[in-house]
Amino acid sequence: MNSHERLDGRALIYIAIALVTWSSAYAAIAYALASFTPGEVALARLAIGSLCFVVLLRARRAALPRRSDWLQLAVLGVFGLTAYHLCLNYAETRIASGTASILISLVPAVTAALSALWIGERITPRSALGLGVALLGVVLVVLTSGEQVRFQPMAALVLISVLASAVFFVGQKPLFARNDMIGVTTFGFLAGTLGAVPFGLGLPHALTLAPWSHIAALIWLGIAPTFVGYLTWNAALKRAPASQVTSFIYFSPPIAVLIGWVWLGEQPGWLTLFGGAITVGGVALANAKRRAPAPAMPVEPAAAKEC
Repeated sequence: MNSHERLDGRALIYIAIALVTWSSAYAAIAYALASFTPGEVALARLAIGSLCFVVLLRARRAALPRRSDWLQLAVLGVFGLTAYHLCLNYAETRIASGTASILISLVPAVTAALSALWIGERITPRSALGLGVALLGVVLVVLTSGEQVRFQPMAALVLISVLASAVFFVGQKPLFARNDMIGVTTFGFLAGTLGAVPFGLGLPHALTLAPWSHIAALIWLGIAPTFVGYLTWNAALKRAPASQVTSFIYFSPPIAVLIGWVWLGEQPGWLTLFGGAITVGGVALANAKRRAPAPAMPVEPAAAKEC
């Protein structure tokens, strides 16, 4: 891990923007699935996001990654974006939303384990404890917020999404050190879009039949959760350790409950609020800085003995 990496104020702002945009994705996906197949939603979302990244790449005159990194980025794009979005979209048509919320919350723990094994990030016992406490809070939030939780075979698709997401986050991390972040992100999205093409071949025909509101949901998915969300998330990953950044994913269910409270008037119960507080405490514990050891007091030389 680079000693200059730290979770500073700018990284926290990037994380907050990503989480807010990502929290809107689940409802938009469910809305778009009324007119499009899971594969078509994945292709449209990735294609719109890729187009935005290409425009940004040209506007910023950013360089593409080194050719020696192209194969790794292509694999990461197909697995971390194509497989992730396909599995998540198919899962949303088959399993309860509460089940998906709990399983997706495994991403920080899996990312922390991969970060330690793959790129050598140090995970302290305090961080591991904080991740566990935050996960407990997420489970309490989901179970007490009225969402259905039923563990069934199709939930395995969400577990694949969890693994794909963790591999994508951790695998990109070393590439940011030797390439432009925008170039890395753009290349990964182009690869992910190409990987989704075979699953969304019916998209042009579906667009001619779908109502404008469902098309608008696709556009929102491509611009907000995809382009803005991944751009700010990768910017945070470039500045701070992957295990620390992904620990904030635990905030997604509490954010969704808060949005429902403010926007829809769905007042959460005390146990839900308590679960949210536990989540916040766990994330804070996972990211707490260790106190630097106090400097040792100089030892005065012993007085010379009199003869």
